[in-house]
Amino acid sequence: MPRALKSPRVFPSKTATSSTPTPVIVHQVVTDLTICIFSTTVSPSASELDPRIWHRIEKELYLYTSQQSAWLYVALANEEELAAEDLLVMDIRVGEPSPNPSSGHSWESRPGGIWVLRSKFSGKIDQAVTEVDVLFGMDAVDPRPQWALMRSSLQLDAQPKVPVARLSLHHGRAKPRPDARAALRVREDGKFKIVQISDTHMVTGVGVCKDAIDALGNNLPESEADPLTVDFIGKILDVEKPDLVIFTGDQLHHDIPDSQSALFKVVAPIIERSIPFAAVLGNHDSEGIHALSRTAQMSKLQKLPFSLCESGPEKVDGIGNFCLQVLAPAPSQLPLSTLYLLDSHGQIPSKIHNPDYDPIKQSQIDWFTNTSRAQRSAREKDDNDNRFHLSLAFLHIPLPEFGDRHLSIRNGHRREPTEGPSFNSHFYDALVKEGISALGCGHDHVNDFAVCCHNQRSRMAKKPFSLALGYAMEVAVGSGDIARMAESDFTDERGFGNSIRVPGP
Repeated sequence: MPRALKSPRVFPSKTATSSTPTPVIVHQVVTDLTICIFSTTVSPSASELDPRIWHRIEKELYLYTSQQSAWLYVALANEEELAAEDLLVMDIRVGEPSPNPSSGHSWESRPGGIWVLRSKFSGKIDQAVTEVDVLFGMDAVDPRPQWALMRSSLQLDAQPKVPVARLSLHHGRAKPRPDARAALRVREDGKFKIVQISDTHMVTGVGVCKDAIDALGNNLPESEADPLTVDFIGKILDVEKPDLVIFTGDQLHHDIPDSQSALFKVVAPIIERSIPFAAVLGNHDSEGIHALSRTAQMSKLQKLPFSLCESGPEKVDGIGNFCLQVLAPAPSQLPLSTLYLLDSHGQIPSKIHNPDYDPIKQSQIDWFTNTSRAQRSAREKDDNDNRFHLSLAFLHIPLPEFGDRHLSIRNGHRREPTEGPSFNSHFYDALVKEGISALGCGHDHVNDFAVCCHNQRSRMAKKPFSLALGYAMEVAVGSGDIARMAESDFTDERGFGNSIRVPGP
Protein backbone atom coordinates (compact mmCIF):
# COMPACT_ATOMS: atom_id res chain seq x y z
CA MET A 1 0.00 0.00 0.00
CA PRO A 2 1.21 3.54 -0.67
CA ARG A 3 2.26 5.49 2.34
CA ALA A 4 0.01 8.12 3.87
CA LEU A 5 0.52 11.60 2.48
CA LYS A 6 1.52 14.06 5.14
CA SER A 7 0.91 17.77 4.93
CA PRO A 8 3.55 19.72 2.98
CA ARG A 9 6.33 20.92 5.24
CA VAL A 10 8.94 23.67 5.15
CA PHE A 11 12.48 22.49 5.87
CA PRO A 12 15.19 25.02 6.84
CA SER A 13 18.29 24.93 4.65
CA LYS A 14 21.67 24.17 6.23
CA THR A 15 22.86 27.71 5.61
CA ALA A 16 19.75 29.48 6.84
CA THR A 17 19.29 30.72 10.36
CA SER A 18 16.42 29.40 12.44
CA SER A 19 14.60 32.71 12.08
CA THR A 20 14.73 32.73 8.27
CA PRO A 21 13.86 29.27 6.95
CA THR A 22 14.30 28.71 3.24
CA PRO A 23 11.30 26.86 1.79
CA VAL A 24 12.05 23.49 0.22
CA ILE A 25 9.60 22.21 -2.36
CA VAL A 26 8.08 18.84 -1.48
CA HIS A 27 7.56 16.80 -4.66
CA GLN A 28 4.60 14.46 -4.85
CA VAL A 29 4.17 11.40 -7.02
CA VAL A 30 1.13 9.33 -8.05
CA THR A 31 1.08 5.81 -6.61
CA ASP A 32 -2.37 4.72 -7.81
CA LEU A 33 -5.73 5.98 -9.04
CA THR A 34 -9.29 4.75 -9.20
CA ILE A 35 -12.85 5.87 -9.96
CA CYS A 36 -15.60 5.67 -7.35
CA ILE A 37 -19.28 5.83 -8.29
CA PHE A 38 -21.94 6.86 -5.79
CA SER A 39 -25.72 6.88 -5.85
CA THR A 40 -27.55 10.14 -5.27
CA THR A 41 -28.26 9.06 -1.70
CA VAL A 42 -24.57 8.59 -0.85
CA SER A 43 -22.17 11.50 -0.47
CA PRO A 44 -18.67 11.13 -1.97
CA SER A 45 -17.37 12.20 1.43
CA ALA A 46 -18.51 8.78 2.67
CA SER A 47 -15.82 7.07 0.59
CA GLU A 48 -13.90 4.37 2.44
CA LEU A 49 -10.63 5.47 0.81
CA ASP A 50 -8.04 6.77 3.26
CA PRO A 51 -8.12 10.59 2.88
CA ARG A 52 -4.47 10.75 3.96
CA ILE A 53 -3.55 8.94 0.76
CA TRP A 54 -6.39 9.37 -1.71
CA HIS A 55 -7.23 12.80 -3.06
CA ARG A 56 -10.40 13.46 -5.02
CA ILE A 57 -10.21 15.47 -8.23
CA GLU A 58 -13.06 17.95 -7.75
CA LYS A 59 -14.76 17.28 -11.06
CA GLU A 60 -17.88 15.14 -11.27
CA LEU A 61 -17.22 12.86 -14.24
CA TYR A 62 -20.87 12.73 -15.40
CA LEU A 63 -21.00 16.53 -15.25
CA TYR A 64 -24.04 16.42 -12.97
CA THR A 65 -26.26 14.80 -15.63
CA SER A 66 -26.75 11.39 -14.02
CA GLN A 67 -28.61 9.95 -11.06
CA GLN A 68 -25.23 8.82 -9.79
CA SER A 69 -21.93 10.61 -9.41
CA ALA A 70 -18.44 9.47 -10.42
CA TRP A 71 -15.16 10.85 -9.09
CA LEU A 72 -11.51 10.24 -9.85
CA TYR A 73 -9.34 9.56 -6.81
CA VAL A 74 -5.57 9.82 -6.98
CA ALA A 75 -3.19 8.32 -4.41
CA LEU A 76 -0.19 10.56 -3.71
CA ALA A 77 3.02 10.20 -1.74
CA ASN A 78 5.88 12.55 -0.93
CA GLU A 79 9.07 11.73 -2.78
CA GLU A 80 11.32 11.99 0.27
CA GLU A 81 9.17 9.40 2.09
CA LEU A 82 9.30 6.75 -0.62
CA ALA A 83 11.00 3.41 -0.04
CA ALA A 84 12.42 1.01 -2.62
CA GLU A 85 9.40 -1.31 -2.36
CA ASP A 86 6.84 1.44 -3.06
CA LEU A 87 5.09 1.28 -6.42
CA LEU A 88 4.82 4.40 -8.58
CA VAL A 89 2.54 4.96 -11.56
CA MET A 90 4.76 5.21 -14.64
CA ASP A 91 2.09 5.29 -17.35
CA ILE A 92 -1.67 5.27 -17.82
CA ARG A 93 -3.77 4.11 -20.74
CA VAL A 94 -7.52 4.35 -21.25
CA GLY A 95 -9.82 2.12 -23.25
CA GLU A 96 -7.12 -0.20 -24.54
CA PRO A 97 -7.05 -3.96 -23.88
CA SER A 98 -4.50 -5.26 -21.42
CA PRO A 99 -1.06 -5.15 -23.07
CA ASN A 100 0.68 -8.40 -23.90
CA PRO A 101 1.88 -9.98 -20.61
CA SER A 102 4.95 -11.29 -22.42
CA SER A 103 6.16 -7.71 -22.79
CA GLY A 104 7.27 -7.80 -19.18
CA HIS A 105 5.10 -4.84 -18.20
CA SER A 106 2.64 -5.34 -15.36
CA TRP A 107 -0.47 -3.40 -16.36
CA GLU A 108 -3.30 -3.26 -13.84
CA SER A 109 -6.97 -2.62 -14.59
CA ARG A 110 -8.92 0.16 -12.93
CA PRO A 111 -12.56 1.31 -13.34
CA GLY A 112 -13.51 3.45 -16.32
CA GLY A 113 -11.34 1.55 -18.79
CA ILE A 114 -8.13 2.71 -17.09
CA TRP A 115 -4.94 0.65 -17.27
CA VAL A 116 -2.11 1.54 -14.89
CA LEU A 117 1.55 0.63 -15.26
CA ARG A 118 3.40 0.69 -11.95
CA SER A 119 6.99 -0.06 -11.02
CA LYS A 120 9.10 0.10 -7.89
CA PHE A 121 10.71 3.36 -6.85
CA SER A 122 14.18 3.58 -8.38
CA GLY A 123 15.30 6.65 -6.49
CA LYS A 124 14.10 9.06 -9.19
CA ILE A 125 10.66 10.31 -10.20
CA ASP A 126 11.62 11.88 -13.55
CA GLN A 127 9.59 9.33 -15.54
CA ALA A 128 6.79 8.83 -13.03
CA VAL A 129 3.31 10.34 -13.19
CA THR A 130 3.26 13.17 -10.68
CA GLU A 131 -0.16 14.74 -11.34
CA VAL A 132 -3.46 13.70 -12.91
CA ASP A 133 -6.28 15.99 -13.99
CA VAL A 134 -9.57 15.67 -15.89
CA LEU A 135 -10.70 17.78 -18.85
CA PHE A 136 -13.96 17.40 -20.75
CA GLY A 137 -14.89 17.27 -24.43
CA MET A 138 -13.36 15.85 -27.58
CA ASP A 139 -12.23 19.41 -28.36
CA ALA A 140 -10.44 19.81 -25.02
CA VAL A 141 -6.80 20.89 -24.98
CA ASP A 142 -4.20 21.22 -22.26
CA PRO A 143 -1.77 24.10 -22.88
CA ARG A 144 0.12 23.62 -19.60
CA PRO A 145 3.80 22.72 -19.89
CA GLN A 146 4.65 19.05 -19.29
CA TRP A 147 0.98 18.02 -19.39
CA ALA A 148 -0.31 15.49 -21.94
CA LEU A 149 -4.04 15.12 -22.58
CA MET A 150 -5.05 11.55 -23.42
CA ARG A 151 -6.93 11.06 -26.65
CA SER A 152 -9.16 8.25 -25.35
CA SER A 153 -11.97 9.13 -22.97
CA LEU A 154 -12.98 7.37 -19.78
CA GLN A 155 -15.55 4.59 -20.21
CA LEU A 156 -18.40 5.78 -18.04
CA ASP A 157 -21.63 5.03 -19.94
CA ALA A 158 -22.63 8.68 -19.76
CA GLN A 159 -25.44 10.10 -21.88
CA PRO A 160 -24.40 10.66 -25.52
CA LYS A 161 -24.58 14.46 -25.33
CA VAL A 162 -22.45 14.71 -22.18
CA PRO A 163 -18.90 15.88 -23.00
CA VAL A 164 -16.52 12.98 -22.50
CA ALA A 165 -14.07 12.93 -19.59
CA ARG A 166 -10.38 12.66 -20.51
CA LEU A 167 -7.34 12.27 -18.30
CA SER A 168 -4.42 14.65 -18.53
CA LEU A 169 -1.06 13.52 -17.13
CA HIS A 170 2.00 15.29 -15.82
CA HIS A 171 5.29 13.36 -15.70
CA GLY A 172 8.28 14.25 -13.56
CA ARG A 173 9.02 17.32 -11.50
CA ALA A 174 7.41 20.53 -12.61
CA LYS A 175 9.91 22.89 -14.15
CA PRO A 176 9.82 26.20 -12.26
CA ARG A 177 8.41 29.14 -14.14
CA PRO A 178 10.94 31.95 -14.64
CA ASP A 179 10.55 34.65 -12.00
CA ALA A 180 10.93 37.40 -14.58
CA ARG A 181 8.48 37.52 -17.47
CA ALA A 182 9.63 38.77 -20.83
CA ALA A 183 9.03 42.50 -21.13
CA LEU A 184 6.56 43.88 -23.64
CA ARG A 185 8.48 46.02 -26.12
CA VAL A 186 7.71 48.28 -29.04
CA ARG A 187 9.06 46.85 -32.28
CA GLU A 188 12.08 48.37 -34.01
CA ASP A 189 9.73 50.12 -36.45
CA GLY A 190 8.16 51.95 -33.50
CA LYS A 191 4.87 50.04 -33.59
CA PHE A 192 3.04 47.83 -31.11
CA LYS A 193 -0.10 45.89 -32.03
CA ILE A 194 -2.79 44.64 -29.64
CA VAL A 195 -5.60 42.26 -30.59
CA GLN A 196 -8.58 42.64 -28.26
CA ILE A 197 -10.87 39.61 -28.07
CA SER A 198 -14.10 39.60 -26.10
CA ASP A 199 -17.12 37.48 -25.24
CA THR A 200 -15.98 34.17 -26.64
CA HIS A 201 -18.49 32.40 -24.33
CA MET A 202 -16.69 29.06 -24.44
CA VAL A 203 -18.48 26.05 -22.97
CA THR A 204 -17.68 22.57 -21.72
CA GLY A 205 -17.60 20.46 -24.89
CA VAL A 206 -18.04 21.75 -28.43
CA GLY A 207 -21.30 23.62 -27.79
CA VAL A 208 -23.92 24.54 -30.36
CA CYS A 209 -23.83 27.57 -32.61
CA LYS A 210 -27.38 28.91 -32.88
CA ASP A 211 -28.86 31.84 -34.78
CA ALA A 212 -25.76 32.21 -36.93
CA ILE A 213 -25.87 34.46 -39.99
CA ASP A 214 -23.54 34.98 -42.89
CA ALA A 215 -22.12 38.29 -44.13
CA LEU A 216 -25.36 38.98 -46.01
CA GLY A 217 -27.59 38.32 -43.01
CA ASN A 218 -28.79 34.91 -44.15
CA ASN A 219 -29.47 32.29 -41.49
CA LEU A 220 -26.95 29.47 -41.23
CA PRO A 221 -27.63 25.92 -39.97
CA GLU A 222 -26.65 24.98 -36.45
CA SER A 223 -23.09 23.78 -36.04
CA GLU A 224 -20.45 23.07 -33.42
CA ALA A 225 -19.56 26.38 -31.81
CA ASP A 226 -16.28 26.31 -29.92
CA PRO A 227 -14.14 24.69 -32.65
CA LEU A 228 -15.20 27.46 -35.04
CA THR A 229 -14.41 30.14 -32.48
CA VAL A 230 -10.96 28.68 -31.83
CA ASP A 231 -10.31 28.45 -35.56
CA PHE A 232 -11.34 32.08 -36.06
CA ILE A 233 -9.08 33.27 -33.26
CA GLY A 234 -6.20 31.39 -34.83
CA LYS A 235 -6.82 33.00 -38.20
CA ILE A 236 -6.89 36.47 -36.64
CA LEU A 237 -3.58 35.85 -34.91
CA ASP A 238 -1.95 34.52 -38.08
CA VAL A 239 -3.04 37.54 -40.10
CA GLU A 240 -2.43 40.27 -37.53
CA LYS A 241 0.63 38.83 -35.77
CA PRO A 242 -0.01 40.94 -32.65
CA ASP A 243 2.50 41.78 -29.96
CA LEU A 244 -0.15 41.25 -27.28
CA VAL A 245 -3.64 39.75 -26.96
CA ILE A 246 -6.08 41.15 -24.41
CA PHE A 247 -9.26 39.28 -23.50
CA THR A 248 -11.94 41.64 -22.23
CA GLY A 249 -14.23 39.27 -20.39
CA ASP A 250 -16.86 36.58 -20.75
CA GLN A 251 -14.28 34.16 -21.99
CA LEU A 252 -16.68 31.55 -20.59
CA HIS A 253 -20.42 31.09 -20.90
CA HIS A 254 -22.52 31.05 -17.76
CA ASP A 255 -23.62 27.87 -15.98
CA ILE A 256 -21.10 25.53 -17.57
CA PRO A 257 -20.08 22.39 -15.63
CA ASP A 258 -16.29 22.71 -16.03
CA SER A 259 -14.68 26.13 -16.30
CA GLN A 260 -11.12 24.86 -16.71
CA SER A 261 -11.81 22.93 -19.93
CA ALA A 262 -13.44 25.96 -21.51
CA LEU A 263 -10.76 28.37 -20.32
CA PHE A 264 -7.91 26.29 -21.72
CA LYS A 265 -9.55 26.16 -25.15
CA VAL A 266 -9.75 29.91 -25.59
CA VAL A 267 -6.15 30.65 -24.59
CA ALA A 268 -4.58 27.69 -26.40
CA PRO A 269 -4.29 29.41 -29.83
CA ILE A 270 -2.40 32.30 -28.22
CA ILE A 271 -0.05 30.02 -26.28
CA GLU A 272 0.60 27.87 -29.36
CA ARG A 273 1.84 30.99 -31.16
CA SER A 274 3.95 32.18 -28.22
CA ILE A 275 2.06 35.48 -27.95
CA PRO A 276 1.85 37.27 -24.58
CA PHE A 277 -1.70 37.71 -23.32
CA ALA A 278 -3.65 39.33 -20.50
CA ALA A 279 -7.28 39.11 -19.46
CA VAL A 280 -10.02 40.69 -17.42
CA LEU A 281 -13.09 38.76 -16.30
CA GLY A 282 -16.66 39.40 -17.36
CA ASN A 283 -19.97 39.01 -15.58
CA HIS A 284 -20.62 35.51 -16.96
CA ASP A 285 -17.20 33.96 -16.35
CA SER A 286 -17.95 32.99 -12.75
CA GLU A 287 -21.74 32.54 -12.98
CA GLY A 288 -23.17 29.13 -12.14
CA ILE A 289 -23.09 26.71 -9.22
CA HIS A 290 -20.23 24.71 -10.75
CA ALA A 291 -18.21 27.65 -12.08
CA LEU A 292 -14.73 28.34 -10.81
CA SER A 293 -14.49 31.49 -8.74
CA ARG A 294 -12.91 34.59 -10.23
CA THR A 295 -9.93 34.08 -7.94
CA ALA A 296 -9.47 30.48 -9.12
CA GLN A 297 -9.81 31.40 -12.79
CA MET A 298 -7.27 34.19 -12.55
CA SER A 299 -4.92 31.87 -10.67
CA LYS A 300 -5.10 29.31 -13.48
CA LEU A 301 -4.51 32.01 -16.08
CA GLN A 302 -1.50 33.35 -14.20
CA LYS A 303 0.23 29.96 -14.30
CA LEU A 304 -0.05 29.51 -18.07
CA PRO A 305 2.80 30.18 -20.50
CA PHE A 306 2.95 33.72 -21.94
CA SER A 307 0.34 34.91 -19.43
CA LEU A 308 0.72 38.43 -18.05
CA CYS A 309 -2.42 38.14 -15.92
CA GLU A 310 -2.39 39.25 -12.31
CA SER A 311 -4.92 39.00 -9.50
CA GLY A 312 -4.21 42.55 -8.42
CA PRO A 313 -3.95 44.18 -4.99
CA GLU A 314 -5.96 42.44 -2.26
CA LYS A 315 -7.38 45.68 -0.86
CA VAL A 316 -8.78 46.78 -4.23
CA ASP A 317 -12.28 45.56 -5.13
CA GLY A 318 -12.43 42.84 -7.75
CA ILE A 319 -10.03 40.27 -9.18
CA GLY A 320 -7.66 41.27 -11.95
CA ASN A 321 -6.89 44.95 -11.44
CA PHE A 322 -3.38 45.39 -12.80
CA CYS A 323 -1.31 47.31 -15.30
CA LEU A 324 1.30 46.43 -17.91
CA GLN A 325 4.04 48.61 -19.33
CA VAL A 326 5.28 48.52 -22.91
CA LEU A 327 8.94 49.47 -23.13
CA ALA A 328 10.97 51.01 -25.92
CA PRO A 329 13.03 48.61 -28.07
CA ALA A 330 15.83 46.81 -26.21
CA PRO A 331 17.99 47.55 -24.37
CA SER A 332 16.05 50.64 -23.28
CA GLN A 333 13.98 50.45 -20.08
CA LEU A 334 11.92 53.51 -21.04
CA PRO A 335 8.14 52.84 -20.80
CA LEU A 336 6.29 54.15 -23.85
CA SER A 337 2.83 52.87 -22.97
CA THR A 338 0.83 51.75 -19.95
CA LEU A 339 -2.12 49.37 -20.18
CA TYR A 340 -4.63 49.30 -17.32
CA LEU A 341 -6.92 46.30 -16.84
CA LEU A 342 -9.80 46.41 -14.35
CA ASP A 343 -12.48 44.06 -13.07
CA SER A 344 -15.95 45.42 -13.92
CA HIS A 345 -17.66 42.86 -11.64
CA GLY A 346 -21.07 41.40 -12.47
CA GLN A 347 -24.83 41.68 -12.44
CA ILE A 348 -26.62 42.94 -9.33
CA PRO A 349 -30.29 43.03 -8.20
CA SER A 350 -31.79 46.38 -9.07
CA LYS A 351 -35.10 48.22 -9.14
CA ILE A 352 -33.66 50.80 -11.53
CA HIS A 353 -32.42 48.74 -14.46
CA ASN A 354 -32.89 45.15 -15.55
CA PRO A 355 -30.24 43.99 -15.98
CA ASP A 356 -28.06 46.20 -13.81
CA TYR A 357 -24.40 45.89 -12.95
CA ASP A 358 -21.92 46.82 -10.27
CA PRO A 359 -20.02 50.01 -11.08
CA ILE A 360 -16.27 50.44 -10.93
CA LYS A 361 -15.58 50.84 -7.21
CA GLN A 362 -13.90 53.80 -5.55
CA SER A 363 -11.00 51.60 -4.42
CA GLN A 364 -10.36 50.76 -8.07
CA ILE A 365 -10.50 54.41 -9.11
CA ASP A 366 -8.07 55.28 -6.32
CA TRP A 367 -5.73 52.44 -7.33
CA PHE A 368 -5.83 53.54 -10.96
CA THR A 369 -5.23 57.21 -10.13
CA ASN A 370 -2.41 56.51 -7.68
CA THR A 371 -0.72 54.07 -10.05
CA SER A 372 -1.00 56.45 -12.99
CA ARG A 373 0.47 59.36 -11.02
CA ALA A 374 3.28 57.25 -9.57
CA GLN A 375 4.30 56.02 -13.00
CA ARG A 376 4.10 59.50 -14.48
CA SER A 377 6.27 60.83 -11.66
CA ALA A 378 8.84 58.11 -12.33
CA ARG A 379 8.91 58.99 -16.03
CA GLU A 380 9.32 62.70 -15.32
CA LYS A 381 12.50 62.01 -13.34
CA ASP A 382 14.15 61.18 -16.65
CA ASP A 383 15.00 64.59 -18.14
CA ASN A 384 15.37 62.97 -21.55
CA ASP A 385 11.85 61.54 -21.52
CA ASN A 386 10.03 63.94 -23.80
CA ARG A 387 8.18 61.27 -25.74
CA PHE A 388 4.44 60.96 -26.03
CA HIS A 389 3.25 58.32 -23.53
CA LEU A 390 0.22 56.31 -24.58
CA SER A 391 -2.08 54.89 -21.90
CA LEU A 392 -4.98 52.53 -22.61
CA ALA A 393 -7.55 50.90 -20.33
CA PHE A 394 -9.57 47.69 -20.70
CA LEU A 395 -12.57 46.27 -18.87
CA HIS A 396 -15.60 44.13 -19.68
CA ILE A 397 -18.80 46.05 -18.93
CA PRO A 398 -19.00 49.46 -20.65
CA LEU A 399 -19.16 52.61 -18.57
CA PRO A 400 -22.42 54.62 -18.52
CA GLU A 401 -20.83 57.09 -20.96
CA PHE A 402 -21.03 54.46 -23.70
CA GLY A 403 -24.81 54.80 -23.60
CA ASP A 404 -24.81 58.48 -24.60
CA ARG A 405 -26.97 58.63 -27.74
CA HIS A 406 -25.18 61.77 -28.90
CA LEU A 407 -21.81 60.07 -29.27
CA SER A 408 -20.32 60.59 -32.71
CA ILE A 409 -19.43 57.11 -33.96
CA ARG A 410 -16.03 57.04 -35.59
CA ASN A 411 -16.23 53.51 -36.99
CA GLY A 412 -18.29 50.39 -36.42
CA HIS A 413 -21.97 50.39 -35.45
CA ARG A 414 -24.29 50.67 -32.45
CA ARG A 415 -26.59 47.70 -33.00
CA GLU A 416 -28.06 47.40 -29.51
CA PRO A 417 -28.56 49.57 -26.42
CA THR A 418 -25.57 49.76 -24.11
CA GLU A 419 -25.83 47.57 -21.00
CA GLY A 420 -23.91 49.07 -18.13
CA PRO A 421 -24.27 50.08 -14.50
CA SER A 422 -27.08 52.47 -13.64
CA PHE A 423 -24.88 54.11 -11.02
CA ASN A 424 -22.12 56.27 -12.44
CA SER A 425 -19.02 56.17 -10.24
CA HIS A 426 -17.29 58.58 -12.65
CA PHE A 427 -14.38 56.37 -13.59
CA TYR A 428 -14.58 58.03 -17.00
CA ASP A 429 -13.65 61.34 -15.37
CA ALA A 430 -10.63 59.73 -13.74
CA LEU A 431 -9.54 58.34 -17.11
CA VAL A 432 -9.74 61.79 -18.65
CA LYS A 433 -7.85 63.46 -15.81
CA GLU A 434 -5.03 60.94 -16.12
CA GLY A 435 -4.76 61.30 -19.88
CA ILE A 436 -5.91 57.83 -20.95
CA SER A 437 -6.07 57.72 -24.75
CA ALA A 438 -8.59 54.90 -25.19
CA LEU A 439 -10.88 52.57 -23.25
CA GLY A 440 -11.81 49.17 -24.71
CA CYS A 441 -14.58 46.94 -23.40
CA GLY A 442 -16.87 44.08 -24.40
CA HIS A 443 -20.21 42.79 -23.05
CA ASP A 444 -22.57 44.25 -25.69
CA HIS A 445 -22.36 41.46 -28.24
CA VAL A 446 -23.31 43.21 -31.44
CA ASN A 447 -21.93 46.68 -30.75
CA ASP A 448 -18.56 47.27 -32.35
CA PHE A 449 -18.44 51.05 -32.56
CA ALA A 450 -15.60 53.34 -31.60
CA VAL A 451 -16.07 56.99 -30.72
CA CYS A 452 -13.73 59.85 -29.97
CA CYS A 453 -14.85 62.14 -27.15
CA HIS A 454 -13.38 65.55 -27.98
CA ASN A 455 -12.89 68.73 -25.97
CA GLN A 456 -12.02 66.93 -22.79
CA ARG A 457 -9.25 68.45 -20.69
CA SER A 458 -6.69 66.08 -19.20
CA ARG A 459 -5.05 67.04 -15.92
CA MET A 460 -1.66 66.60 -17.58
CA ALA A 461 -2.42 67.47 -21.21
CA LYS A 462 -1.03 70.68 -22.68
CA LYS A 463 -3.79 70.82 -25.29
CA PRO A 464 -7.41 69.64 -25.71
CA PHE A 465 -7.63 65.92 -25.06
CA SER A 466 -9.63 63.15 -26.73
CA LEU A 467 -10.57 59.85 -25.11
CA ALA A 468 -11.57 57.06 -27.50
CA LEU A 469 -14.24 54.58 -26.38
CA GLY A 470 -14.50 51.28 -28.23
CA TYR A 471 -15.88 47.76 -28.23
CA ALA A 472 -14.47 44.43 -29.23
CA MET A 473 -17.52 42.73 -30.68
CA GLU A 474 -18.47 39.20 -29.64
CA VAL A 475 -16.06 36.65 -31.06
CA ALA A 476 -18.25 33.62 -30.40
CA VAL A 477 -19.28 32.24 -33.77
CA GLY A 478 -22.84 33.00 -34.70
CA SER A 479 -23.09 36.60 -33.62
CA GLY A 480 -20.97 38.34 -36.20
CA ASP A 481 -17.43 37.20 -35.48
CA ILE A 482 -15.16 40.13 -35.00
CA ALA A 483 -12.10 41.26 -33.10
CA ARG A 484 -10.60 44.70 -32.67
CA MET A 485 -6.99 45.58 -33.40
CA ALA A 486 -5.23 48.56 -31.88
CA GLU A 487 -1.88 49.53 -33.32
CA SER A 488 0.24 52.33 -31.93
CA ASP A 489 3.04 54.12 -33.74
CA PHE A 490 5.36 55.62 -31.15
CA THR A 491 7.21 57.64 -33.76
CA ASP A 492 4.15 59.91 -34.13
CA GLU A 493 1.75 61.25 -31.49
CA ARG A 494 -1.07 60.79 -33.98
CA GLY A 495 -0.08 57.19 -34.55
CA PHE A 496 -2.80 55.42 -32.55
CA GLY A 497 -5.45 53.68 -34.58
CA ASN A 498 -7.83 50.76 -34.36
CA SER A 499 -9.68 48.53 -36.76
CA ILE A 500 -11.99 45.55 -36.75
CA ARG A 501 -11.65 42.25 -38.53
CA VAL A 502 -14.35 39.87 -39.67
CA PRO A 503 -13.81 36.39 -41.11
CA GLY A 504 -13.34 36.07 -44.84
CA PRO A 505 -15.71 34.25 -47.17
